[in-house]
Amino acid sequence: MKIRLYGTVNDSIVDGPGLRYSVFTQGCLHHCPGCHNPKSHDLQGGYLEDTDVIMAEILKNPLLDGVTISGGEPFLQPVALVELAKGIKQHGLHLMIYSGYTYEEILDLGENERKLLSLCDVLVDGCFLIGQRSLSLLYKGSANQRIINIQASLKEKCVSIQKINDYGEFIE
Repeated sequence: MKIRLYGTVNDSIVDGPGLRYSVFTQGCLHHCPGCHNPKSHDLQGGYLEDTDVIMAEILKNPLLDGVTISGGEPFLQPVALVELAKGIKQHGLHLMIYSGYTYEEILDLGENERKLLSLCDVLVDGCFLIGQRSLSLLYKGSANQRIINIQASLKEKCVSIQKINDYGEFIE
């Protein structure tokens, strides 16, 4: 299945805990002032790639701890990302997604978006707000954003903030 990408990073150490493969989707409707990836906003920009090609690239690195999907806005392409997320989870990798939508908004978007959310381990939600920007925040750009343990949130039917130890690792 094809997905529109802004780009990928094979071995990121800044897009979540451990060594990660990062997928940056193309297309975003949020247009947050001060966005880290403003060139990813154009819905027709970037390039098309097959999810099987991305999955093959991910599997080339046996040292990966997980995959991070960011953007642009990942939830604009939920069908292709569900396919990719299923492969990621089948191979036992951690999946983290960044979205300008809040957790609650994603639940209201539709069935495909909820399916993608259900495959996710951790979600960083909410638009980037330049007035709340801080370089001291771990794994997020502004203080309004939340780092959410999705599996616990879906089970408990309320937002469960992900716990992080002093080393930046997610803990149960």
